[in-house]
Amino acid sequence: MIHAIGIDIVEVGRIEDIINRWGIAFIQRIYTQEEIDYCACKARTSIHFAARFAAKEAFMKCLGDDLRHGVTMRHIAVVNNRNGIPVLKFHQGLADRLASRGIMTAHISISHTDNYATAMVILEKT
Repeated sequence: MIHAIGIDIVEVGRIEDIINRWGIAFIQRIYTQEEIDYCACKARTSIHFAARFAAKEAFMKCLGDDLRHGVTMRHIAVVNNRNGIPVLKFHQGLADRLASRGIMTAHISISHTDNYATAMVILEKT
């Protein structure tokens, strides 16, 4: 059963501007090391940072007020599984909170162009 759906779109140029202005301070506040390593090896890193930012925002939109309390962007990571498909990975405390509410699966879809990145997240209850 679907618990929640979230969607977000981000202008790549906005993320690029923020990274140029704040640099590593912004990156380390928003992204996990695994995400930073993934994006850093790409030709245009800002596209991949923007896609992950959109995914994190889409996930946050899925959370109700009781689950959102205390959750930061670094509690959520967008990583690729062994087949290269993006999946959400949660900080253990957040994963436990989701599981306690019966939310066992998070589906994600990400897309990007040179100018925009978008993501959709569906949380599924068992």
